[in-house]
Amino acid sequence: MTAPLDPADAEGAITEAVKRYSNWGRWGEDDVLGTLNFLDEAKRREGAALVRRGVSFSLSQRFDMNGPQKGWRRRTNPVHTMLDTGTDAALGNQGFPHGIGGADDVIAMPLQCSTQWDGLGHIFDHGKAWNGRDAAKTVTSEGDLVTGIEHMAPYVAGRGVLLDVGRVIGDERGELPDGFAITEEHLTATAEAHGVAVGRGDIVVVRTGRLARARREGWGDYAGGESPGLSFTTAGWLHASEIAAIATDTWGFEVRPNEFHGAFQPLHQVVIPNMGLLIGEMWDPDALADDCACDGVYEFWLTAAPLPITGAVGSPVNPVAVK
Repeated sequence: MTAPLDPADAEGAITEAVKRYSNWGRWGEDDVLGTLNFLDEAKRREGAALVRRGVSFSLSQRFDMNGPQKGWRRRTNPVHTMLDTGTDAALGNQGFPHGIGGADDVIAMPLQCSTQWDGLGHIFDHGKAWNGRDAAKTVTSEGDLVTGIEHMAPYVAGRGVLLDVGRVIGDERGELPDGFAITEEHLTATAEAHGVAVGRGDIVVVRTGRLARARREGWGDYAGGESPGLSFTTAGWLHASEIAAIATDTWGFEVRPNEFHGAFQPLHQVVIPNMGLLIGEMWDPDALADDCACDGVYEFWLTAAPLPITGAVGSPVNPVAVK
């Protein structure tokens, strides 16, 4: 059983978890990939072999002004603007020869406003970035000078595994209530119910049902409010399983409110700068989950490359699962 937490001692729990689960130096002092090192060529071949039906699912929310953001930390929803339109073409305002016309557009948005990856430069622990680097020298006004998310762009493709905790543990809608802390026991029970194993190099997608509720009831406090999510106690499972990455259908990955008094995202503090774990947030696994429930297959080929934005500490992503 998972040991109980002392809700009054966030600092002590974080310190102990870092001592137990740090991967600093595991892949050398120059490492910029963290747990993506577990996702090797053999694991990609294993993932590619899972494609049997050829049916595909986007696990991304849409990027538009109707998104969940409310301005916290200056995060806004995407602003999409047309630079050239069909009207411009029809009026002959574009100056192109022989009747050709076109449309162009631009988008302005925070990199973490919708479906996204948290890069290794996104979170620090007592002034230290991934692999023990000085945060002040790693991420500056110039961006992430060392672990920019562009380094990960070629590598995030392999065996995906869905853990639909909402369906296995949740209510009749397949949803978990806000504040529900998903423990190692819940993750293990879900994997067993699905008949699937989770291990080295996997990209794990955890469905809580929180996005489905937001889609039904409206965004409300989806972005930053109370939510189901991973318990702080799953740090040991995340480390021992040697997964390459994990993503959820929630804004913050871990349970909110957090499990310690006055704490803010303590699991992030352990797993990103210390474990080097790639975390995805605000993914949309619902259509995939329906298909998995129908055919009983919860593993698939998954490609989810971040945009190679130089020096970025996060990136929008359109994950595609193929079964």
